[in-house]
Formats: sequence, structure tokens, C-alpha cells
Amino acid sequence: MKNMLAAFISRVLRRVAQKSARRVLVASRNSSNDATFEIKKCDLYLLEEGPPVTTVLTRAEGLKYYRMMLTVRRMELKADQLYKQKFIRGFCHLCDGQEACCVGLEAGINPSDHVITSYRAHGVCYTRGLSVRSILAELTGRRGGCAKGKGGSMHMYTKNFYGGNGIVGAQGPLGAGIALACKYKGNDEICLTLYGDGAANQGQIAEAFNMAALWKLPCVFICENNLYGMGTSTERAAAIPDYYKRGNFIPGLKVDGMDVLCVRDATKFAADYCRSGKGPILMELQTYRYHGHSMSDPGVSYRTREEIQEVRSKRDPIMILQDRMVNSKLATVEELKEIGAEVRKEIDDAAQFATTDPEPHLEELGHHIYSSDSSFEVRGANPWIKFKSVS
Repeated sequence: MKNMLAAFISRVLRRVAQKSARRVLVASRNSSNDATFEIKKCDLYLLEEGPPVTTVLTRAEGLKYYRMMLTVRRMELKADQLYKQKFIRGFCHLCDGQEACCVGLEAGINPSDHVITSYRAHGVCYTRGLSVRSILAELTGRRGGCAKGKGGSMHMYTKNFYGGNGIVGAQGPLGAGIALACKYKGNDEICLTLYGDGAANQGQIAEAFNMAALWKLPCVFICENNLYGMGTSTERAAAIPDYYKRGNFIPGLKVDGMDVLCVRDATKFAADYCRSGKGPILMELQTYRYHGHSMSDPGVSYRTREEIQEVRSKRDPIMILQDRMVNSKLATVEELKEIGAEVRKEIDDAAQFATTDPEPHLEELGHHIYSSDSSFEVRGANPWIKFKSVS
């Protein structure tokens, strides 16, 4: 009886494997290996030449970008759900709609390069290498989070990624400092310093521009212009809303931030410019966020639902890439649906972990103040409460 059962299971597994292999073979027969696309020309400032207006996308790249953007989208929607269920507390700024920015930027640099961003950081966290599980667990304040549950939405870190910064515009001078370290070490690395259109009016951003230009630092300043600083439109907040010209003495590019290929090629151009020793460069990514400024903002008091729906239907970054891939036979609709199912399962599993993993112990409150130091006592809320700091 056992032998018959084993033989039956073996036959079933063999059929499944053969069916899966046939599906992959058919997909590869019906698809192309690469395709050339026209992309929107960048507006230039103090530059004679810019990124190319055509680009090549391979099938492998397209599938990778699609999976990454879809993962960021579904992760942010899951974060919205967890926030409303009160698993996530405090500040929470979502980036759904802006997926082409974080994915395109990462595609245009090296893993050894450096990135620092604002508090709308979840997408960049993922593209820099953090898992969905560690991001969602950090959002819910659990021990399995990327910052051990002590950072939350705005303070996540990983190798060569420096947050997530809660103060508007604070990452500008920090990014210039990281670029200074790159130049000092002579390692041919660069730093991407991201900020929003609202932070572009901060004085410290202008100070960082001046220092970076003076010392010719390998820093790409990137303004993610999603058209609204909190609830104020760029037209009402900026005397000159051409943010790519705000560097004054720094060259700039205005890029279609809803097209992952535009962002990728513009980032490659900017990275090459910095690595050549010419100093900093400024990129403005014209993008759009579907959610409000944060979870406390419904996002419809200063813009109409029709405006949001029009962007979703005509300029959605995931749909733009999907249409390109299907129409050029880089992928089939069925393949993309399979990726969608896999991503949905990954997000659900991560959410399950993020809501069941234990919270950090109170004794760990003083841990990791320094990266490497001998342990010492940290005063609590009053002189009688002491915590031990362990690196």
C-alpha cells in the first residue's frame, strides 16, 4: 500500500513539473529577449547634453522592475490596512504611485553607492535590500523589524542606506556629508540625496547645494516632486516651481518620475556625471502620490478625486511598464498575473509575521546607541530608571 501511494505521488509531482516546464518553455518561445523604447526627453539646465531618448529593456530587467514596483505598491496598501487596524501607530507616509522613482533610482546606481531620503522611505528601504517582512515588522514595532522595532516608519536603515529622516530637509546636509566621505575615500562611489518639493524650500537644502558645489562632491540631489507639500500645491508654495533649476550653479534635469525607464537612464547619466569628478547634479522627478501626505491626511481636501483617478488611469507607473512589456512581447499577461499572485502571498506572509512577532523587551530600550562601544548605563525618564546600552 505504501509503495502504491509513493508511486502515485511520484507521478503527480512529475506531471506538475512537466506542466510547469512546458509553461516556461511556451513563455520563452512567445517572448522577446529585449526591446527598444522611446522615453520622454529630460528638460536640461546648465547641460549641453542629457540622457538618451531611447533605451533598451531586457526581459529579465522588465520582470525584475515589475515585481519590485508591484511589491512596493502592495506593501504600502498593506501598511494602510495595518494602520487602520491599529497595528501601526504614529506617523506613516506612504509612497504608492511613486514606485518608478525608487525602483528606477536603484536600477541606475551600484549596490555600493549610498542613498539617504526623507520620511517617505518604505519604497527606498525595499529597493536598497530590506525585506518586506523586516519593513512591515518595523512599522508594527516588532523585534523582527529592520531597526529592532525601535525606529518605526521614518527611521529604517540597512547597508549603504541612511534612512528615513523625520525632520523636513535634514537629509540634505547629511547626504552632502556622505558624498564628502565618498570623495575623501576615493572609492568612486556616489550618494543619492532625496527630498520632496516641500523640503526644497528649506534653507539647509540651499546650504548643502553650496557646500557640494564648492567641494565638487559626488552627490546627486533628487527632488521627488509629487506636486503637493503636505496639502499645499507647488504653485502656491514655490515662487519658481522648476526645482531642477533650484541649484542655481548646479546642473539639473527634469525627469518623468512615472516612467521607471526614464528614471533609470537619467540616474545613470547623473551618476556618471558625479563619478567623472564634475561635482553635484540635481534631478527633479515629476511624480504623484495616491495617498495623502500621511495616514492622517485623507488627501482629497486640496485635490479632487477625479484628479487622482486620472493619474491612476493614464500615468500609473506599473501600468506603463506592464503595457510596454506585453505589447513588445517581453512578457505575457499570464506571467505578470503569476508574479502578482506571488507578490500577494509574500505580502500576506510578511503581514502575518509583523502582527505576531513579539515586541522588543523594555530592557532593550537603551541598546545600539553606538555601533561599537563598551556597555554603559542610560538614564530613563527619571534618575531612578536605568537602562543598559549594548552595542
